[in-house]
Amino acid sequence: MTAPVQPDGNVETWSGKDRGDENFPVGSALIRRDLRPHVHAYYAFARNADDIADSPDLTPADKIARLNVMEAVLLGHQTGGSPSASKLRDSLTVTGVSPVHATELLIAFRQDATKRRYETIDELYHYCRYSAVPVGRYMLDLHGESHECYSPSDALCISLQVLNHLQDCGKDLAELDRCYLPQALLDHFGSGVAAVRGQAETPALRRVFYTLLDRIDRLNQAAAELPELVKDRRLRLETAVILGLAQRLRRRLSQGDPLAQRVKLSKLDAVASVIGAFRFFW
Repeated sequence: MTAPVQPDGNVETWSGKDRGDENFPVGSALIRRDLRPHVHAYYAFARNADDIADSPDLTPADKIARLNVMEAVLLGHQTGGSPSASKLRDSLTVTGVSPVHATELLIAFRQDATKRRYETIDELYHYCRYSAVPVGRYMLDLHGESHECYSPSDALCISLQVLNHLQDCGKDLAELDRCYLPQALLDHFGSGVAAVRGQAETPALRRVFYTLLDRIDRLNQAAAELPELVKDRRLRLETAVILGLAQRLRRRLSQGDPLAQRVKLSKLDAVASVIGAFRFFW
């Protein structure tokens, strides 16, 4: 069954998720009030594109066609069909931020429409370069920050993406037949994709998780200089909070089994991350 295009030609298929469903703050009160609507427009575009890529009712060809419509509307090549792309196009006109940070996201979402397995860590990182890195770069450009911030921001964004893949590895496989755990790692530790369908992790799968968590630890270390480089005080605080949350989620995943239950952050984690971030506010 293919989800129909709406009568007005709208190709979007919103899942009902919004900013409150995310692990990490999106355009929170920490961001300057005048910039929040632009962050929300970017998020809405990304959310709707992600929902298309993850839709269980669309064929791969239909997903790609709809994502192409979103890009065409965003770039002004067509006038209707994607309200979130129209809104983001207007936002980018006001802010002067390049649309590349949105079009690069679509590269990852098109890949999600057709690709279900990843062979190596490098292949996974390449996917993250388009699924996560553009978000951080958009935020930096929106605030007029130096491109010197790109490298630690990239590291943080990749860390967040891989953390999410670990959190949802069972769900992704069960609902989308998609596994981001590199096959080379699974093979190395004597495991396989079938183990991810289990009700609990195996010792071999735990070693796969530990290897990826070690990579995440190094990414977080590389990201640690980001709050020191960011000039805007409020964005500096937000990046410090997100880094703190990434470090805490990494620790929780090192102790919890994501197949047995979803490993997630607590309210205490959020409070502690905010308190820890205030040293960067001044």
